[in-house]
Amino acid sequence: MFAQRSFDDTHLEPGSKADSPPRVGGLSAILGASFCLLNTRESREVRWTLETLRPEFASFNRVHVTIEIGKTNSLEVLRVVPMGLILGDAVDEVLLPTRYVPQGAEPGDRLEVFVYTDSEDRPIATTETPVAEVGEFASLRVVAVGRLGAFLDWGLPKDLLLPFRFQLRRVEPEQIVVVRITCDRVSGRPVATTKIDRFLESGSEGLREGQAVDLLFYEETDLGTKAVVDGRFGGLLYHELGKFGPEPGTRQTGYVQHVREDGKLDLTLAPSGKAGIDAAREIVVDALRSAGGRLELGDRSEPNEIRTRLGISKKAFKRALGALYRERRIRIGESFVESTEPGEKPD
Repeated sequence: MFAQRSFDDTHLEPGSKADSPPRVGGLSAILGASFCLLNTRESREVRWTLETLRPEFASFNRVHVTIEIGKTNSLEVLRVVPMGLILGDAVDEVLLPTRYVPQGAEPGDRLEVFVYTDSEDRPIATTETPVAEVGEFASLRVVAVGRLGAFLDWGLPKDLLLPFRFQLRRVEPEQIVVVRITCDRVSGRPVATTKIDRFLESGSEGLREGQAVDLLFYEETDLGTKAVVDGRFGGLLYHELGKFGPEPGTRQTGYVQHVREDGKLDLTLAPSGKAGIDAAREIVVDALRSAGGRLELGDRSEPNEIRTRLGISKKAFKRALGALYRERRIRIGESFVESTEPGEKPD
Protein backbone atom coordinates (compact mmCIF):
# COMPACT_ATOMS: atom_id res chain seq x y z
CA MET A 1 0.00 0.00 0.00
CA PHE A 2 1.48 3.33 -1.03
CA ALA A 3 1.16 6.59 0.84
CA GLN A 4 -0.42 9.31 -1.33
CA ARG A 5 -0.13 12.30 0.97
CA SER A 6 1.85 15.16 -0.55
CA PHE A 7 4.98 16.55 1.08
CA ASP A 8 5.48 20.18 2.02
CA ASP A 9 8.66 21.28 0.21
CA THR A 10 9.59 23.55 3.08
CA HIS A 11 9.93 20.78 5.64
CA LEU A 12 13.35 19.97 7.04
CA GLU A 13 15.56 17.23 5.71
CA PRO A 14 16.66 14.37 8.00
CA GLY A 15 19.73 15.33 10.00
CA SER A 16 19.24 19.06 9.53
CA LYS A 17 18.78 21.60 12.30
CA ALA A 18 15.29 22.62 13.41
CA ASP A 19 14.58 26.28 12.66
CA SER A 20 10.90 26.12 13.56
CA PRO A 21 8.44 23.58 14.95
CA PRO A 22 6.57 21.26 12.57
CA ARG A 23 3.42 22.75 11.10
CA VAL A 24 1.06 20.16 12.53
CA GLY A 25 -2.23 20.62 14.35
CA GLY A 26 -3.61 19.01 17.48
CA LEU A 27 -1.97 17.37 20.47
CA SER A 28 -1.89 13.89 18.89
CA ALA A 29 -0.06 15.17 15.81
CA ILE A 30 2.41 17.10 17.95
CA LEU A 31 3.05 14.07 20.12
CA GLY A 32 3.41 11.93 17.01
CA ALA A 33 6.10 14.21 15.60
CA SER A 34 8.01 14.18 18.86
CA PHE A 35 7.73 10.40 19.32
CA CYS A 36 9.59 9.80 16.11
CA LEU A 37 12.53 11.87 17.35
CA LEU A 38 12.97 10.34 20.80
CA ASN A 39 16.11 8.27 21.46
CA THR A 40 17.58 8.84 18.01
CA ARG A 41 20.67 10.73 16.90
CA GLU A 42 18.42 13.39 15.40
CA SER A 43 16.62 13.91 18.70
CA ARG A 44 19.89 14.48 20.53
CA GLU A 45 20.64 17.26 18.04
CA VAL A 46 17.22 18.89 18.23
CA ARG A 47 15.80 18.13 21.72
CA TRP A 48 12.30 19.41 21.08
CA THR A 49 9.91 19.53 24.02
CA LEU A 50 6.16 19.89 23.91
CA GLU A 51 6.51 23.38 25.33
CA THR A 52 8.71 24.38 22.39
CA LEU A 53 6.33 22.84 19.88
CA ARG A 54 3.24 24.58 21.21
CA PRO A 55 3.27 26.84 24.32
CA GLU A 56 -0.30 25.99 25.29
CA PHE A 57 0.86 22.43 26.01
CA ALA A 58 3.63 23.52 28.37
CA SER A 59 2.02 21.56 31.20
CA PHE A 60 2.98 18.34 29.38
CA ASN A 61 6.66 19.10 29.04
CA ARG A 62 7.71 17.02 32.03
CA VAL A 63 5.80 13.96 30.93
CA HIS A 64 7.93 11.16 29.49
CA VAL A 65 6.34 10.19 26.19
CA THR A 66 6.68 6.43 25.79
CA ILE A 67 5.26 5.74 22.32
CA GLU A 68 7.82 6.17 19.54
CA ILE A 69 6.83 6.09 15.89
CA GLY A 70 9.19 3.98 13.83
CA LYS A 71 10.26 1.97 16.88
CA THR A 72 9.32 -1.18 18.74
CA ASN A 73 7.38 -0.25 21.87
CA SER A 74 6.33 -2.22 24.94
CA LEU A 75 2.77 -0.99 25.57
CA GLU A 76 -0.04 -1.88 27.93
CA VAL A 77 -3.41 -3.04 26.63
CA LEU A 78 -5.82 -0.33 27.86
CA ARG A 79 -9.12 -1.58 26.43
CA VAL A 80 -10.83 -3.64 23.77
CA VAL A 81 -12.64 -1.88 20.89
CA PRO A 82 -14.45 -3.25 17.82
CA MET A 83 -11.43 -2.49 15.60
CA GLY A 84 -8.88 -4.17 17.88
CA LEU A 85 -6.99 -3.13 21.02
CA ILE A 86 -6.10 0.30 22.33
CA LEU A 87 -2.54 0.34 23.64
CA GLY A 88 -0.65 3.10 25.44
CA ASP A 89 -0.35 4.89 28.75
CA ALA A 90 -1.58 8.02 30.49
CA VAL A 91 -0.07 10.23 27.77
CA ASP A 92 -1.19 8.79 24.46
CA GLU A 93 -2.82 5.80 22.80
CA VAL A 94 -2.47 3.79 19.59
CA LEU A 95 -4.65 1.21 17.85
CA LEU A 96 -3.55 -2.38 17.30
CA PRO A 97 -5.89 -3.66 14.54
CA THR A 98 -7.77 -6.92 15.11
CA ARG A 99 -5.71 -8.88 12.58
CA TYR A 100 -2.59 -8.34 14.71
CA VAL A 101 -4.13 -9.02 18.14
CA PRO A 102 -2.50 -12.05 19.83
CA GLN A 103 -4.89 -14.71 21.00
CA GLY A 104 -5.93 -14.21 24.62
CA ALA A 105 -4.65 -10.61 24.91
CA GLU A 106 -6.67 -8.57 27.40
CA PRO A 107 -6.49 -5.25 29.30
CA GLY A 108 -3.49 -5.08 31.61
CA ASP A 109 -1.24 -7.20 29.37
CA ARG A 110 1.90 -5.71 27.83
CA LEU A 111 2.61 -6.26 24.15
CA GLU A 112 5.70 -5.70 22.04
CA VAL A 113 4.53 -3.81 18.94
CA PHE A 114 6.04 -1.74 16.16
CA VAL A 115 4.40 1.68 15.74
CA TYR A 116 4.33 3.45 12.37
CA THR A 117 1.77 5.50 10.43
CA ASP A 118 -1.10 4.50 8.15
CA SER A 119 -1.98 6.06 4.77
CA GLU A 120 -3.50 9.05 6.61
CA ASP A 121 -0.34 9.52 8.71
CA ARG A 122 -2.12 8.31 11.86
CA PRO A 123 -0.05 6.24 14.34
CA ILE A 124 -0.91 2.54 14.20
CA ALA A 125 0.62 -0.55 15.82
CA THR A 126 1.52 -3.94 14.40
CA THR A 127 3.02 -7.15 15.74
CA GLU A 128 4.91 -7.58 12.46
CA THR A 129 8.63 -6.77 12.48
CA PRO A 130 10.24 -4.46 9.87
CA VAL A 131 13.69 -5.04 8.44
CA ALA A 132 14.95 -1.97 10.33
CA GLU A 133 13.66 0.81 12.56
CA VAL A 134 14.12 4.57 12.80
CA GLY A 135 17.76 5.34 13.54
CA GLU A 136 19.08 2.27 11.72
CA PHE A 137 20.65 1.53 8.34
CA ALA A 138 19.26 -1.12 6.01
CA SER A 139 19.54 -2.59 2.52
CA LEU A 140 16.07 -2.51 0.93
CA ARG A 141 14.47 -3.31 -2.43
CA VAL A 142 12.75 -0.61 -4.48
CA VAL A 143 9.15 -1.74 -5.08
CA ALA A 144 7.96 1.16 -7.23
CA VAL A 145 8.61 4.80 -8.08
CA GLY A 146 5.76 7.32 -7.84
CA ARG A 147 5.23 11.07 -7.86
CA LEU A 148 6.59 11.49 -4.30
CA GLY A 149 9.63 9.29 -4.62
CA ALA A 150 10.48 5.59 -4.41
CA PHE A 151 8.72 3.03 -2.23
CA LEU A 152 10.82 0.43 -0.45
CA ASP A 153 9.93 -3.00 0.91
CA TRP A 154 10.81 -2.97 4.61
CA GLY A 155 8.70 -5.94 5.65
CA LEU A 156 5.42 -4.14 6.45
CA PRO A 157 2.16 -3.84 4.47
CA LYS A 158 2.77 -0.12 3.90
CA ASP A 159 5.99 0.43 1.95
CA LEU A 160 8.60 2.91 3.16
CA LEU A 161 8.85 6.18 1.23
CA LEU A 162 12.20 7.37 -0.08
CA PRO A 163 11.41 10.97 -1.16
CA PHE A 164 13.15 12.31 -4.26
CA ARG A 165 14.83 15.06 -2.26
CA PHE A 166 16.40 12.48 0.06
CA GLN A 167 18.01 10.56 -2.83
CA LEU A 168 21.66 11.07 -3.76
CA ARG A 169 20.77 9.79 -7.23
CA ARG A 170 17.55 8.50 -8.77
CA VAL A 171 16.67 4.88 -8.07
CA GLU A 172 14.76 2.34 -10.18
CA PRO A 173 12.28 -0.46 -9.39
CA GLU A 174 13.92 -3.71 -8.16
CA GLN A 175 17.13 -1.85 -7.31
CA ILE A 176 18.72 -2.58 -3.92
CA VAL A 177 19.48 0.62 -2.02
CA VAL A 178 21.13 1.28 1.33
CA VAL A 179 19.21 3.79 3.41
CA ARG A 180 19.01 5.37 6.81
CA ILE A 181 15.50 5.28 8.27
CA THR A 182 14.57 8.59 9.84
CA CYS A 183 11.46 10.74 10.37
CA ASP A 184 9.71 13.36 8.30
CA ARG A 185 9.29 16.31 10.64
CA VAL A 186 6.02 17.47 9.14
CA SER A 187 3.97 14.28 9.07
CA GLY A 188 5.90 12.36 11.73
CA ARG A 189 6.04 9.35 9.41
CA PRO A 190 9.15 7.17 9.01
CA VAL A 191 10.97 7.86 5.73
CA ALA A 192 14.22 6.74 4.14
CA THR A 193 17.24 8.66 2.90
CA THR A 194 20.24 7.53 0.86
CA LYS A 195 22.32 10.43 2.21
CA ILE A 196 24.20 8.07 4.50
CA ASP A 197 27.34 10.08 5.31
CA ARG A 198 25.56 12.73 7.38
CA PHE A 199 24.30 10.10 9.84
CA LEU A 200 27.65 8.41 10.51
CA GLU A 201 29.35 9.15 13.80
CA SER A 202 32.73 10.87 13.76
CA GLY A 203 35.57 9.02 15.44
CA SER A 204 35.85 5.28 16.03
CA GLU A 205 35.15 4.84 19.73
CA GLY A 206 35.87 1.33 20.99
CA LEU A 207 37.36 0.01 17.73
CA ARG A 208 40.90 -1.29 17.34
CA GLU A 209 42.99 -2.60 14.47
CA GLY A 210 42.27 -6.23 13.66
CA GLN A 211 38.82 -6.14 15.28
CA ALA A 212 35.99 -7.98 13.52
CA VAL A 213 33.12 -5.65 12.58
CA ASP A 214 29.78 -5.77 10.75
CA LEU A 215 29.96 -4.03 7.37
CA LEU A 216 27.12 -2.73 5.22
CA PHE A 217 28.55 -1.50 1.89
CA TYR A 218 26.67 1.45 0.42
CA GLU A 219 28.66 3.43 -2.19
CA GLU A 220 31.39 2.91 -4.77
CA THR A 221 34.08 5.61 -5.05
CA ASP A 222 37.26 5.95 -7.11
CA LEU A 223 39.32 4.74 -4.13
CA GLY A 224 37.11 1.94 -2.86
CA THR A 225 33.74 0.97 -1.41
CA LYS A 226 32.27 2.87 1.53
CA ALA A 227 30.72 0.87 4.35
CA VAL A 228 28.68 1.50 7.48
CA VAL A 229 30.69 -0.08 10.30
CA ASP A 230 28.75 -1.65 13.19
CA GLY A 231 25.76 0.53 12.31
CA ARG A 232 27.55 3.67 13.55
CA PHE A 233 30.82 4.55 11.86
CA GLY A 234 32.11 5.06 8.34
CA GLY A 235 34.90 3.06 6.72
CA LEU A 236 36.49 2.43 3.33
CA LEU A 237 37.51 -0.84 1.71
CA TYR A 238 40.13 0.14 -0.87
CA HIS A 239 39.94 -1.29 -4.39
CA GLU A 240 42.58 -3.88 -5.14
CA LEU A 241 44.41 -3.83 -8.46
CA GLY A 242 42.00 -5.07 -11.10
CA LYS A 243 39.43 -6.01 -8.48
CA PHE A 244 36.46 -4.15 -7.00
CA GLY A 245 34.87 -4.58 -3.60
CA PRO A 246 31.46 -6.01 -2.68
CA GLU A 247 28.34 -4.60 -4.31
CA PRO A 248 26.52 -1.80 -2.44
CA GLY A 249 23.87 -3.43 -0.29
CA THR A 250 26.14 -6.34 0.68
CA ARG A 251 26.39 -7.03 4.42
CA GLN A 252 29.26 -9.15 5.73
CA THR A 253 31.90 -9.43 8.41
CA GLY A 254 35.10 -7.47 7.87
CA TYR A 255 38.04 -6.22 9.90
CA VAL A 256 39.54 -2.88 10.92
CA GLN A 257 42.81 -2.62 9.04
CA HIS A 258 43.80 0.84 10.25
CA VAL A 259 42.34 3.59 12.44
CA ARG A 260 43.38 6.95 11.00
CA GLU A 261 44.20 10.00 13.09
CA ASP A 262 40.90 11.60 12.07
CA GLY A 263 39.03 8.53 13.35
CA LYS A 264 38.13 7.21 9.90
CA LEU A 265 38.55 3.50 9.28
CA ASP A 266 40.42 1.56 6.62
CA LEU A 267 38.83 -1.87 6.21
CA THR A 268 39.84 -5.32 5.06
CA LEU A 269 37.92 -8.53 4.46
CA ALA A 270 40.82 -10.71 5.66
CA PRO A 271 41.47 -11.25 9.37
CA SER A 272 44.82 -10.17 10.82
CA GLY A 273 47.05 -11.63 13.52
CA LYS A 274 46.98 -15.37 14.19
CA ALA A 275 43.52 -15.75 12.67
CA GLY A 276 44.81 -14.10 9.49
CA ILE A 277 47.86 -16.35 9.34
CA ASP A 278 45.73 -19.46 9.84
CA ALA A 279 43.34 -18.38 7.08
CA ALA A 280 46.20 -17.63 4.64
CA ARG A 281 47.92 -20.92 5.50
CA GLU A 282 44.81 -22.89 4.60
CA ILE A 283 44.58 -21.00 1.29
CA VAL A 284 48.17 -21.95 0.44
CA VAL A 285 47.63 -25.60 1.46
CA ASP A 286 44.49 -25.83 -0.70
CA ALA A 287 46.32 -24.24 -3.62
CA LEU A 288 49.18 -26.72 -3.30
CA ARG A 289 46.76 -29.65 -3.32
CA SER A 290 44.97 -28.30 -6.38
CA ALA A 291 48.31 -27.76 -8.17
CA GLY A 292 49.65 -31.26 -7.44
CA GLY A 293 52.04 -30.18 -4.71
CA ARG A 294 53.92 -27.30 -6.36
CA LEU A 295 53.10 -23.62 -6.78
CA GLU A 296 55.06 -21.37 -9.10
CA LEU A 297 54.98 -18.57 -6.56
CA GLY A 298 57.73 -17.45 -4.24
CA ASP A 299 59.55 -14.59 -2.59
CA ARG A 300 60.31 -12.95 -5.95
CA SER A 301 56.72 -13.13 -7.18
CA GLU A 302 54.91 -9.85 -7.75
CA PRO A 303 52.28 -8.88 -5.12
CA ASN A 304 49.62 -8.55 -7.82
CA GLU A 305 50.36 -12.06 -9.12
CA ILE A 306 49.97 -13.54 -5.64
CA ARG A 307 46.75 -11.65 -5.04
CA THR A 308 45.34 -12.65 -8.43
CA ARG A 309 46.09 -16.35 -7.96
CA LEU A 310 45.42 -16.77 -4.23
CA GLY A 311 43.34 -13.76 -3.25
CA ILE A 312 45.69 -12.74 -0.43
CA SER A 313 48.40 -10.11 -0.04
CA LYS A 314 52.08 -10.90 -0.46
CA LYS A 315 52.59 -10.14 3.22
CA ALA A 316 49.94 -12.72 4.21
CA PHE A 317 51.45 -15.20 1.70
CA LYS A 318 54.92 -14.92 3.25
CA ARG A 319 53.54 -15.32 6.77
CA ALA A 320 51.68 -18.43 5.68
CA LEU A 321 54.84 -19.86 4.12
CA GLY A 322 56.75 -19.16 7.33
CA ALA A 323 54.16 -21.04 9.39
CA LEU A 324 54.10 -24.01 6.99
CA TYR A 325 57.92 -24.11 6.80
CA ARG A 326 58.20 -24.26 10.61
CA GLU A 327 55.78 -27.19 10.49
CA ARG A 328 58.09 -28.80 7.86
CA ARG A 329 55.19 -29.09 5.43
CA ILE A 330 56.83 -27.21 2.53
CA ARG A 331 60.10 -26.42 0.80
CA ILE A 332 60.59 -22.85 -0.36
CA GLY A 333 62.45 -21.73 -3.47
CA GLU A 334 62.95 -18.25 -4.89
CA SER A 335 60.11 -18.69 -7.34
CA PHE A 336 58.24 -21.76 -6.12
CA VAL A 337 56.73 -23.52 -3.10
CA GLU A 338 56.74 -27.30 -2.89
CA SER A 339 54.82 -29.59 -0.53
CA THR A 340 56.68 -32.19 1.56
CA GLU A 341 53.55 -34.06 2.56
CA PRO A 342 52.95 -37.58 1.13
CA GLY A 343 50.57 -37.60 -1.80
CA GLU A 344 51.14 -33.92 -2.51
CA LYS A 345 54.66 -34.04 -3.96
CA PRO A 346 55.08 -33.33 -7.67
CA ASP A 347 56.00 -36.25 -9.93
